[in-house]
Amino acid sequence: MPYFDAASSLPLHPIAREALLAALDDGWADPGRLHREGRRARLLLDAARETAAAQIGCRPDELVFTASGTRALHTGIEGALAGRARVSRRLLVSAVEHSAVLHAADAHADAGGTVRTVGVDRGGRVDPAEVAAAIDEGPGAALVCVQSASHEVGTRQPVEETAQECRARGVPLLVDAAQSLGWEEPAGAWSLLAASAHKWGGPGGVGLLVVRKGARFAPRAPVDERESGRAAGFENIPAIVAAAASLRAVRAEAAAEGARLAALVDRIRTEVPRLVPDVAVVGDPVRRLPHIVTFSCLYADGEALLHALDRAGYSVSSGSSCTSSTLTPSHVLVAMGVLSEGNVRVSLPPGTTEEEVGRFLAALPGAVAGVRAELAPPPVAEAGPADEGTDGPDGPATLTLDALGKLCPLPVIDLAREIGRVPVGGVVTVLADDPAARLDIPAWCGMRGQTFLDERPNPAGPGTAYRVRRES
Repeated sequence: MPYFDAASSLPLHPIAREALLAALDDGWADPGRLHREGRRARLLLDAARETAAAQIGCRPDELVFTASGTRALHTGIEGALAGRARVSRRLLVSAVEHSAVLHAADAHADAGGTVRTVGVDRGGRVDPAEVAAAIDEGPGAALVCVQSASHEVGTRQPVEETAQECRARGVPLLVDAAQSLGWEEPAGAWSLLAASAHKWGGPGGVGLLVVRKGARFAPRAPVDERESGRAAGFENIPAIVAAAASLRAVRAEAAAEGARLAALVDRIRTEVPRLVPDVAVVGDPVRRLPHIVTFSCLYADGEALLHALDRAGYSVSSGSSCTSSTLTPSHVLVAMGVLSEGNVRVSLPPGTTEEEVGRFLAALPGAVAGVRAELAPPPVAEAGPADEGTDGPDGPATLTLDALGKLCPLPVIDLAREIGRVPVGGVVTVLADDPAARLDIPAWCGMRGQTFLDERPNPAGPGTAYRVRRES
């Protein structure tokens, strides 16, 4: 069964397994002790730190190991904000950051701080000039957080240019490099960096936090003497050794394997819109990680589509809002302003073959068609002749569709099914209270050649009224 969810986690790399087993024999003692066993454990820990630091491009004494990538992000954000509390209490984050960063931002706001969100373009990419403008409007900022690449759509961020803007204003930049560190050394004059070993084939439960020399940092209490006071508790030395060894191993193969996987992803990006009607491939088509491709399917429930692909033998994931378990659209797709319904993220692990990708592409159309059939969607071909309709005294005929209480994609399906009842130039108003409709109705208009006019509060009750003019 092909596993196409590498962006979530990877199985243990063979080098990681080998290093883990070897370190279990020598890395069990307390590295803070002076006896022989403690010294042996300390040598393993120091060697792992040097190995990881060499792959990151930092000094070993700038790097600490944490219990997870999330813990590294939270500790980095909390410590940087505390260290610069006298300068500013403003935190700037991009709108597409990992939820761990956004949770830390919420906690900062709850404690009385200020959070400023910087938007992205439709490819999910931050504009360094907008980051600079956001700092300047403050005045100033305590910290800026920008990921190296999107976990959800694979878009690479302009970290080097953003770091230049931050440095020119004396503001530290924290980079979430979890998704990219297995592929490349992070570029730019960033101040803090976090990553997670299970993203590149290391063991779970190991995170990395780098705090550059000169960056103001105040670890939050309680602290202890381990890991420079930045990661309390007994170090899991065998897991740390395995994490560092696997990072070195995957980086040695990254250039060749990245080029190979990028070609497979290019094939998926090209073939999916050809094989499946009414699909939008999202994310930057060029400035992206080599192994991730994300697309959204009109008239499809995201959770049902994942189950259909799982039954067909493919493990993929989704950032879609259109599942039975949530009413909230993916914050990444919301920030990008792209279609969210029927969303699928394919992230290829190292070693994926062209034959596996070909079989996935052969299975996808049937899986999407089956999910769409369950929801009784309209035909995906161009709409047929419209009903005659009637013009009112104020202009073209109008139609109101009540989709209140329905989750996407149902409001979009209703719109697609009923728009033919008004003549060309007529206006359909969709009443909906699913937040995903704010993305999906305009996206449907763009894909089907209709005009999205506006959205406004429902004058007759709850929800939002979305107005669409029929053009064909």
